[in-house]
Amino acid sequence: MMKYDTYEESFRQFIKDCPEERLDESARYVFLSDLHMGNGGKRDDLAPNRALIEGMLESWYLPQDYILILNGDIEDLSKFSLQSINTAWPRLLGIIAQFAERKRLRKIIGNHDYDLSPRKDYPWPMIPGLVYRVGDNRIFIFHGHQASSLYVKYDFVSDFLIRYFVKPLRIRNSGVSRDSRRRYRTERRIYRAARTLGVMAVTGHTHRPLFESLAKYDNIRIKIEALLSRLSDAPLDGKKALTEQIILYKNEMEKLAAVKERQKKTQSLYGTGPFLIPCLFNSGCATGKHGITALEISGGSISLVYWTTQETARPYIANEALATEISGGAFYRYILKKDTLDAIFTRIDLLADTAE
Repeated sequence: MMKYDTYEESFRQFIKDCPEERLDESARYVFLSDLHMGNGGKRDDLAPNRALIEGMLESWYLPQDYILILNGDIEDLSKFSLQSINTAWPRLLGIIAQFAERKRLRKIIGNHDYDLSPRKDYPWPMIPGLVYRVGDNRIFIFHGHQASSLYVKYDFVSDFLIRYFVKPLRIRNSGVSRDSRRRYRTERRIYRAARTLGVMAVTGHTHRPLFESLAKYDNIRIKIEALLSRLSDAPLDGKKALTEQIILYKNEMEKLAAVKERQKKTQSLYGTGPFLIPCLFNSGCATGKHGITALEISGGSISLVYWTTQETARPYIANEALATEISGGAFYRYILKKDTLDAIFTRIDLLADTAE
């Protein structure tokens, strides 16, 4: 088991080694991760969401001139060759190319598309991570596999290990999204390091959307408690609406609890202190059964959004949504969470025990 101090030291160095940009307050940004593009066949995890991923990028993000940050595991080279992926996804790759032509593409390395970095025939630069400066504050975007013991233990020689040892023997860091204990350890390490350094971390890798360090399970639990506290003092005509909301959230939580034991959701209250610091965000993935999650930054705020092709969203999603918009006549965008960057950094600055 890797000691936390070892990871924190690696995390500090990692931030220093990544390129840095100033966040443009007038620009719009969208963060997507874990597309896992394959050969278009049954083993291609993105194939069921083909129309959605291509449609949302082409009809929403491209026309509105978003900067597209692809945060790792875009092509799945652990299962497919680059040639087969290029053959299966010409339209999606063409859309990504349009972002690149406008200088509005940032492509970050993941553990499944790691081999693209040294290739001379790959069209876009691959970077290990990216730091956005917001005043004196930092947003650190990276895939998240760097929190695994393998990458930290071998640090800068991991390039050699991955290419000549790990991949030939098919030893992959690919199961974290399906193993709740490994997922929790990964998130906990990143959360602690981001909290200590006072940065806002934006990751992928675990396939689990996080907003302000909270996962869906925790959000539901907190909301149920808040609704229950209001119920007893509510007027008679308000009790029915509150009761319906409690039942809706209860049903959603029971669905989560019914997941196989090895995938059961764990709490994301990673720290031992009295405060949960909003320093960890995760864009989720594009391979969801019902839709795609993403993070957006615009107008000084960050949002967690959910895209689907279903005209009638699941009751939980419809109830959670702060806003709903339709794009291209067939794609539905739900804003699930939203907060200002200023509020987030204020809470990080005042509540976290930072150490530069």
